[in-house]
Amino acid sequence: MSTFQRARRRLRAHPFALDAALAAGVLVCIVAGSLVEPHGPDGVTWALRTPDALSLVLMVLGAAALVLRRRAPLAVLAFTGGVSLVESVTGDPRAPVAMCVVVALYTVASATDRPTTWRVGLLTMTVLTGAAMIAGPLPWYAQENLAILAWTGIGATAGDAVRSRRAFVQAIRERAERAERTREEEARRRVAEERLRIARDLHDVVAHHIALVNVQAGVAAHVMDKRPDQAKEALAHVREASRSALGELRATVGLLRQSGDPEAPTEPAPGLDRLDDLAGTFRNAGLRVLVAREDQRPDHAPALPAAVDLAAYRVVQEALTNVQKHAGAEAKAEVSVVRVGPHLEITVLDDGTGTGRREAPDGTGTGTGTDTGNGKGGGHGLLGMRERVTALRGTLTTGPRYGGGFRVHAILPVETHTSAAQDGP
Repeated sequence: MSTFQRARRRLRAHPFALDAALAAGVLVCIVAGSLVEPHGPDGVTWALRTPDALSLVLMVLGAAALVLRRRAPLAVLAFTGGVSLVESVTGDPRAPVAMCVVVALYTVASATDRPTTWRVGLLTMTVLTGAAMIAGPLPWYAQENLAILAWTGIGATAGDAVRSRRAFVQAIRERAERAERTREEEARRRVAEERLRIARDLHDVVAHHIALVNVQAGVAAHVMDKRPDQAKEALAHVREASRSALGELRATVGLLRQSGDPEAPTEPAPGLDRLDDLAGTFRNAGLRVLVAREDQRPDHAPALPAAVDLAAYRVVQEALTNVQKHAGAEAKAEVSVVRVGPHLEITVLDDGTGTGRREAPDGTGTGTGTDTGNGKGGGHGLLGMRERVTALRGTLTTGPRYGGGFRVHAILPVETHTSAAQDGP
């Protein structure tokens, strides 16, 4: 930092000292100007002159008032204007007391708005110039009178320019701060959405596989003594379900790794191509599942986006998990996946008699949660499905069926906003 910059920062930290130094400088300039006579007997010559006592008093008063220019700019302008008015009418030869008015007018223009600057500036220029031309000792066309008009106009214009620049810099600074806050809010929103997505995946994976493990473990415990071969088969299914759960959990939790961590997950996210395997795991757990698919892609139709494919798989997985947990031992589930125009419709029906599932509190039949199987409630299965579907601008309808059972129906748009923007012109 240079010496000038350090001095400037120090003066800005002490504005009263800066104003006192400015007042002293203005007083020196006024006194020096009052000692010079630009009009000699032989034309434009320079000679010393001695100002009278009244002019000296007015010069000191006008300069001293500038010390308070920041605290009361309009009052200082009125005082210095009055001092200059008195000096321009009575002073002979005239002293340049109007310099105090120029500084005061600059302060008013830089500290107030533009309409105030226009009104105060025009009033000051008109009064001082008119008084000097009409009542002053010099002819009305004297250059000293015109100088008052010019210097007061320059002071008002310079102050308005400084005020405009300060406002422009402040606007840029506020815009940058607002943009920074917007970026931070956007980053927090994205983090929250990613946490919610990971929470949904963890819920779907854990709820699905733990439900299967629970059922198979119960079967193994029931037939362990009488049919050990069937118990071994059930335990094999338990091992397979736990292995699948660990694999999906590893892939999901791997998303939380830092960028420099090794062994990032490379397994693709599950989709409808694994629907038969999903149904097979539930069949192994004793649930009767019937799958009907009519989702073949027509000619020139876009493929399923990855987000839609994953959401469809998770909806079926969560719906079948709820059937396994709540519909009863003799329940049967029917899964239908149909592609209708630009939409993918997924329907999961069961004929169970369990009462673990519940409807929405508003009674619309669009459930927002599932019980935990112990009658206490508090699950988030249907809520997670609804969030997945809503995030893709789809619709989800859940509720009991007429005559018994439960129905889950989801409509997902095949063309998401992202894919449509990529395919557009």
